[in-house]
Amino acid sequence: ISTLSLHDALPIYLIPEVYAKTVRDNMIGVMQGRLLPKYKGRYQAHPVDYWQEEFDIASDLELDLIEFIFDFNDADKNPLMHKCGLNEIQRLSEDYGVSVKSICADYFMEAPLHSLEPQVVEESQQVLRKLIINASSIGIRDLVIPCVDQSSLVNGSIEAFVKNIYPALELAEKYCVNLALETDFAPGPFAELLERFDTPRVTVNYDIGNSVSLGYDQEEEFAAYGDRITDIHIKDRVCGGGSVMLGEGDADFEQFFTRLSELDYTGPFIMQAYRDNEGVSVFKSQLRWLSRYLDETNR
Repeated sequence: ISTLSLHDALPIYLIPEVYAKTVRDNMIGVMQGRLLPKYKGRYQAHPVDYWQEEFDIASDLELDLIEFIFDFNDADKNPLMHKCGLNEIQRLSEDYGVSVKSICADYFMEAPLHSLEPQVVEESQQVLRKLIINASSIGIRDLVIPCVDQSSLVNGSIEAFVKNIYPALELAEKYCVNLALETDFAPGPFAELLERFDTPRVTVNYDIGNSVSLGYDQEEEFAAYGDRITDIHIKDRVCGGGSVMLGEGDADFEQFFTRLSELDYTGPFIMQAYRDNEGVSVFKSQLRWLSRYLDETNR
């Protein structure tokens, strides 16, 4: 897998000082909150009021990245929405050498861009535009838009989704931010959706655990859209079931990393693996398990 080139994605004036350090070929990160106690008992959420603590822990674990979460709940309290919050993210990134290059915008699961309610669509479009601009200001490259579970693109909602996301594409191109779609589509229909967008800024967020849970074939997925993948979530699941510890599910990590090397994937690996109530211990054990593949990938 070739060396990551930050300059391919960002204008030089938008690259924070933290990116000047020497990095591994593929940077390794964690989904926000996985190293902290659960926020209000939720499995995945932006940890309001104590999110800053994760930078220190991530640095101790020698991680490169934290993928921020942007929730529907408490959206106004998320630092991604305010200049002072953006400045604090950048300061912490520089202090601890842990960057933020991607956002998992779970907001759009609760308020999908293909909602049947016009007011929801209008507000979500406004949020998306603001996220793109703010993300770019601190060097964020990927904005993951989940179209899964309650926001799945079903029952004719594809047309509405394409129509409603289109106004944001010009901003995404202007500010060099990828809109990385995460869907539950089979390889063929997902590739067809991507072809609806005449821009390289609509990309793919690939989740190996979700893929195996849905029963999809990695070879078919990578053949259909492997060259569009810009962000990867690492987790393990049982086919048809939920998250389990890495190595205990049905994901074929051997094949996964071998195939990625052939695709010349240069993006990050974000660990969104199984978690318990506290986070750190179970994360460490899974990071050790995964290290055999990461070391080989970055050799």
